[in-house]
Amino acid sequence: MGVEFVDLFNQWASSYDDTVSGSDPEYKEVFEGYDAMLQELADLSISPVLEFGVGTANLTQKTVAQNKVVVGIEPSEEMRRIANVKCPEAAVYAGDFINFPELEMPVRSIISSFAFHHLNEQEKRLALKKYYDKLDTDGEVIFIDTLFKDEVYKQQLIKDAEQKGFLNLAQDLSEEYYPYLEDLEQMFLQLGFEVSFKQLNKFAWLIQAKKGE
Repeated sequence: MGVEFVDLFNQWASSYDDTVSGSDPEYKEVFEGYDAMLQELADLSISPVLEFGVGTANLTQKTVAQNKVVVGIEPSEEMRRIANVKCPEAAVYAGDFINFPELEMPVRSIISSFAFHHLNEQEKRLALKKYYDKLDTDGEVIFIDTLFKDEVYKQQLIKDAEQKGFLNLAQDLSEEYYPYLEDLEQMFLQLGFEVSFKQLNKFAWLIQAKKGE
């Protein structure tokens, strides 16, 4: 995960919660139903839980509230600071999707929300291989993230954003590493996962990938 994203998150940390709550018109549709999406993800997780890209601990809070053990990984120092204040019940460590402390604990669920797309294709594959090896038998990766059904859908989302004057969003959709559904599906399958996808809003999808026998 590139340093440029860590710098961005350090700058974004103080206003992140406002953005995901819908106060930024440009990203309102991206995070439509945010609270309910995170609740669904938390409900699906099984303790002990390893969370990547903790951010300001919105998902962490919902998971801990269900008396689940959560260990979080977050590369941004400022995000970690906010997360520790909001959710002191969880242990949050410095690290990213690929480079993180070796944890001497079983892991039943690996979760993340709106963060996995910051990895390029090679990094995604490397991360998922690590998660397959880390998970207990029948363990599961459960992510919520933006992805594209196909190239036509991607171009339509970019066009819609441009027509609304949402030029930052259009640039994000064009330049960030948002995957195509079929490519991500094949990646999970090739690594031994059983995977399913569920669209939650115009941009966000729930990804559930269970470790195969």
